[in-house]
Amino acid sequence: MSELLPLHLSLHGRRVLVAGGGPVAARKVAAVLDAGADVLVVAPFACESIVDGAAAGLLTWRCGEYRVDDLDGAWLVFAATGDRPADETVAADAEARQVFCVRADDAATGSARSAAVVRRDDVLVSVGSAGAADPRRAVAVRDAIAASLDAGALPVRRQRPGPGRVVLVGGGPGDGDLLTLRGRRELAAADVVVVDRLAPRSVLDELGPGVLILDVGKAPGRHPVPQTEINRLLVEHAQAGRRVVRLKGGDPFVLGRGGEEVAACREAGVDVSVVPGVTSAFAVPAAAGIPVTNRGQSRQVTVISGHDAVTPDGLPVDLDWAALARGHGTLVVLMGVAALPVIAAGLLGAGLDPATPVAIVENGWTPAQRVTAGRLDEIAELARGAGVESPAVIVIGAVAGHAQA
Repeated sequence: MSELLPLHLSLHGRRVLVAGGGPVAARKVAAVLDAGADVLVVAPFACESIVDGAAAGLLTWRCGEYRVDDLDGAWLVFAATGDRPADETVAADAEARQVFCVRADDAATGSARSAAVVRRDDVLVSVGSAGAADPRRAVAVRDAIAASLDAGALPVRRQRPGPGRVVLVGGGPGDGDLLTLRGRRELAAADVVVVDRLAPRSVLDELGPGVLILDVGKAPGRHPVPQTEINRLLVEHAQAGRRVVRLKGGDPFVLGRGGEEVAACREAGVDVSVVPGVTSAFAVPAAAGIPVTNRGQSRQVTVISGHDAVTPDGLPVDLDWAALARGHGTLVVLMGVAALPVIAAGLLGAGLDPATPVAIVENGWTPAQRVTAGRLDEIAELARGAGVESPAVIVIGAVAGHAQA
């Protein structure tokens, strides 16, 4: 096989014969089932996965030895009996009928070869050997390509028009290294990135020159792009056939308004999905050495938004402080710097011990990270004196005593 023509075959609804029922045959069966083929397995004995597939109606298993009429209607054949003379017979019969055959025992003698395949989104890459078959090398190259795809290191952005969609990507607490592989892969395929202020902006430098970046970041007291406008941008670009990534800090569904954005897309008929991120509610305390749960100290965590503690004018809101105070666990407050005096007063008024440890972690996972720690009854004054600013995560409870400067 000195000359090979690489092809991707459409086998949906087409008959594929697999001669053999052992582990190698089972792997071939799984691959062609994923391709939607009409699979016939011929073998006197078969692996459990083949037997189960036949029982579920996913394939047909004829329990017996191979016969030439098993080739009737076949578009592709796999000779994987484990017996060389038997595989040679299958291959010779397939050749006589002008049906391509993959030899599992000797790829070089078949009329077709299986490739090592990687699929990511709508990108399909197959790797094989042009000369003597070397499946281990093909797999090693395939795995290296897969790693590069997962890291967003390969140019996978579409060059032809296609259907638009929106993906909400949780960027983690700010350090680009904490962005998930799935998140990086989605960014590499994006036409438009709608980015928040606290998202890992270092990854934006890795995007191609043709990617449109829309900055919709909010700062305390300054919301230049309201949520309704953000929703409109997501829908508008997706409906124009673009792949849109909504890059957010932390996790989209942990006080990140991700639910509102998903609802807006669905209401407009836009395909939308979510890639979770490392939430700052847990990751930022970890950066300061604080475990939000710890045996003997805390078995539960409550996460609240500081915005829920005060009105836009800074007036207290009647939260259920008593329930928060008797939680006997850890209270984590996001976006709570401005509301800290109200939060502390509410918890103290509900009976929480004034000596309860509190730690405020500013700019977690960045070189500017800083921890301010103290008792509940003094933390508001300490924070004011230290000039604590957002972004910061506030941890209230016994575990806050683990905070490291």
